[in-house]
Amino acid sequence: MTERTGRAVVLEEFGRPLRLREFPLPPAPAGGMVVACGYGGICGTDLHLQQGHLDIPVPLVLGHEGLGVIRELGDGPYQDATGAPLAAGDTVMWASSLACGVCPPCRLHREPTLCERRRTYGVNRALADGPELSGAWADHIVLQPGTTVIKVPDGTDPLAAMSLACAGPTVAHALYERRPVRLGETVVVQGSGPVGLAAAAFAQLAGAAKVVVVGGPAGRLERAAAAGIGDVHLNIADAADPEKILREVRAATGGDGADLVIECAGVPAAVGQGLTLARRGGSYLIIGQYTDAGDTLINPHQIVHRQLDVVGSWAFTGAHLVEYVRLLPALTARFDLASLVTPFPLERHADALTAVADGSVMKAVLTS
Repeated sequence: MTERTGRAVVLEEFGRPLRLREFPLPPAPAGGMVVACGYGGICGTDLHLQQGHLDIPVPLVLGHEGLGVIRELGDGPYQDATGAPLAAGDTVMWASSLACGVCPPCRLHREPTLCERRRTYGVNRALADGPELSGAWADHIVLQPGTTVIKVPDGTDPLAAMSLACAGPTVAHALYERRPVRLGETVVVQGSGPVGLAAAAFAQLAGAAKVVVVGGPAGRLERAAAAGIGDVHLNIADAADPEKILREVRAATGGDGADLVIECAGVPAAVGQGLTLARRGGSYLIIGQYTDAGDTLINPHQIVHRQLDVVGSWAFTGAHLVEYVRLLPALTARFDLASLVTPFPLERHADALTAVADGSVMKAVLTS
């Protein structure tokens, strides 16, 4: 019998080109599954991983967001996170991380996103740990027991689902549990990448009266507007005078500032700016600073004078992925999410990474 194999994009050394390699495809583990991973999203975090900005083991297969079709199930009865039965041939998405369940954040603080021993597909599952196919930038991925798996609603465009595959659950965590959007609020979103657009779209679904997106470059803002995401779009990335754009943001909120400002830019300097965009008594929700990009100057008087609630939100759990997938019918009915995605075959992974880095695409997805 011919040995089954799978292809995957491997990070072998930080700062070096990635390599497409072939690995044996193992049988599904007991309680787990093998998924034919047709779609693997490229997240901004992946660029940082490739450059060695986060402490991860190498070599490993990258890709922490994916969608695919179940090829094989291990021993045991199978249900997805909602209790629906699972079978080979079902289209699914899966949560990138498994929390340990026993460390203080998991056991005592009800904060599994802060788990001290999180294992994350495509981030800290090295080739040497096995199985090698443990990232979504591959034509197959082996999912371990305990992974949160959710069926994708029938009729969902896979590219639409992948448009916010990591950003959507991340924002679900932030807006469900850290600081919700309230009916009729004015919301400013800093950043027009996938996280920013997820925040803007979710805010619109939640009943915000107005959503102002401030980001750039111009092409991203145009694509967001064409997809129906955001009410006002202001380009600060290309501005010769950023202060002028900040004045325009305040004017768009009615002059007093937003009820809620959501930082999704990942640029440290955005934090100091964002504090000045909230109204007195408002809130500032910081999602974008996932990677330590360095320090920035802020004026603490802006926090006190405005009496701001400043809230951080880190990553997401499987439950937040479930909420994102449940929202996909509503999201795709209102927003043209598929238009945000540019697909690349696995062989063109280098081109895809370059396009993400230079901002020429909104969302790149590797396909197999």
